[in-house]
Amino acid sequence: MARHKEYDEKEVLQKATELFRYQGYEKTSLQDLVTHMGIHRRSLYDTFGDKHTLFIKALEHYDNNMKKKMDIEVKKSPTAKDAIRGLLEMAISKDNEKSIGCLTVNSAVELTLHDQEVAEKIEQNFSKTEKMILEILLGGQKSGEISNHHDIEKLSQFFHNSFVGLRVLVKTTNDKNKLKNVIDTTLSVLD
Repeated sequence: MARHKEYDEKEVLQKATELFRYQGYEKTSLQDLVTHMGIHRRSLYDTFGDKHTLFIKALEHYDNNMKKKMDIEVKKSPTAKDAIRGLLEMAISKDNEKSIGCLTVNSAVELTLHDQEVAEKIEQNFSKTEKMILEILLGGQKSGEISNHHDIEKLSQFFHNSFVGLRVLVKTTNDKNKLKNVIDTTLSVLD
């Protein structure tokens, strides 16, 4: 007779995602996951597979949640420049502590050189974000807000690189003025 799950799968996946984001893949043991998720080791294996499979699911879960937050940020922005600023500002922690960073970027730095599956997931995520930025910029160019002399494809690559760079920088400083200066200077290329 099959046992009834005594936990919410999405809730425990969120807990695993948080732990991987905080500690990284290599530093997170199976026991850390079991303890943090509040489930039995057998339940982890039955529901999510091994640690690597759980990590891939956590990475997908994180990326889906970030995409939703980014979509909301873009939709509420009245202009293309506001949308780009909003995306860049998403990287900055709202409190006064250093950020633990972004699971996607943290994983890119930690794993992509020796884990092809993670590298492919990261590349897909980065491509989606760059495409989102490209669409914002195209809309801004169409509305006349952004000059036609800009190469929008190159500009989307530049802004995406700035977005990734900010998500690394927030791990080293909680100086909000410094981070906002970086955003202001990045956006100045549109002037």
